[in-house]
Formats: sequence, structure tokens, C-alpha cells
Amino acid sequence: MISYFTSESVASGHPDKICDQISDAIVDAALSVDPFSRVAVETLVTTNRIVMAGEVTCK
Repeated sequence: MISYFTSESVASGHPDKICDQISDAIVDAALSVDPFSRVAVETLVTTNRIVMAGEVTCK
């Protein structure tokens, strides 16, 4: 059986990295208020637009 290994890498400034930073900031903010927060956040970016979707539950 032949198996293939692939991986993906993106450079700094790539939209995926920007989305991760925005989502991480939301998670960090929620956890600073309530360490037991539940956070599910998706961030999407395109030209001149940022869309966030998800939910945050905390005290």
C-alpha cells in the first residue's frame, strides 16, 4: 500500500495567520474573565471585510 504525507505551511501575513490571531484574542479575553469559558469562534477575512461567527459562554 502506498501512503502519502502532505503538509501545508503559510507565511506571516497570510490570511489564515491573521484569522488565528483574531480568534486567539477572543479566546484569551473570554478565559481572562472566566477560566471555565466555552468558546467556539471562526474568523473569516477577505478584502476590506472580517466576518466572525461562533459562540462564547462565560460568567
